[in-house]
Amino acid sequence: MLEEVERWLTRRSWSSGDRPLDRLTEARAADPRRTTVSVVLPALNEEATVGAIVATIRRELMEEVRLVDELLVIDSGSTDATAAVARAAGARVVHRDAILPRIPAVPGKGEVLWRSLLVTSGEIVCFVDADLRDFSADFVSGTVGPLLTDPGVQFVKAMYDRPLGDEAGQGGRVTELVARPLLNLHWPRLAGFVQPLGGEYAVRRSLLERLPFPVGYGVELGLLVDALHTVGLDALGQVDVGVRVHRHQDGRALGRMAAAIYRTAQLRLSRGHLVRPSLTQFERGEDGFVPRTHPVDTEERPPMREIAEYAERWAA
Repeated sequence: MLEEVERWLTRRSWSSGDRPLDRLTEARAADPRRTTVSVVLPALNEEATVGAIVATIRRELMEEVRLVDELLVIDSGSTDATAAVARAAGARVVHRDAILPRIPAVPGKGEVLWRSLLVTSGEIVCFVDADLRDFSADFVSGTVGPLLTDPGVQFVKAMYDRPLGDEAGQGGRVTELVARPLLNLHWPRLAGFVQPLGGEYAVRRSLLERLPFPVGYGVELGLLVDALHTVGLDALGQVDVGVRVHRHQDGRALGRMAAAIYRTAQLRLSRGHLVRPSLTQFERGEDGFVPRTHPVDTEERPPMREIAEYAERWAA
């Protein structure tokens, strides 16, 4: 590990308990205009978990203390009761397609995160995946905390244990097999991040609006790499929030995720395009193995500040 990264680990890695809620609320009160917080949950068919997450954030971080100003669920086309459950639990719910209708939406998590900048107002934006079980408000307060107390920090990711079933520490298979090798080989200054692909992180709007967003699964790696090049390693940090339990993908879905992440890395290394942006996988059928080919996300959204509607909104 680079000496720079070792120093960074001692300076920019924290625990959620390092910043109690009373300290965070005091920091907000000292500079209320610059410390507004929006929490965004991208959601697709998450009726089983989204309600408990929303209820916890609303109760512990909006009612018991005033840490979060805005709680938004972006529904990216759910066919279950995700929207109704989230709304009943106290979130504002917006459908992905209702945001920036001038630009037709494409499927993908990154697409939803990018569009969320147009319908949120916080100077700090915190993203939380909607499939978490046994959710703790520390996922929000922990990642937001350094941004409220240290003006030099601009991007904070959650780190945690990821069990796979009953096995501790066996989750995060795409992280270990794809993302971590890529980062260590090509962006070794990011080798200190425990969960580079984690979906829980908080970022200053002033940085987010300057970054391009891969539309699919590559969004977390893309944002992290681009943030490094935009603001430098010392502006990035991570906070230990304990354990993350969520729904796990099957092997084929993980393969598609890995391909999108590799493509995101390849684009940043060469700023070129894959010759064949697709991935063929195999499923056993009645007569043997059947090939199934899936497109790999090849589109990125530009920095939000380049979008006219966003510029007009923030100029008002």
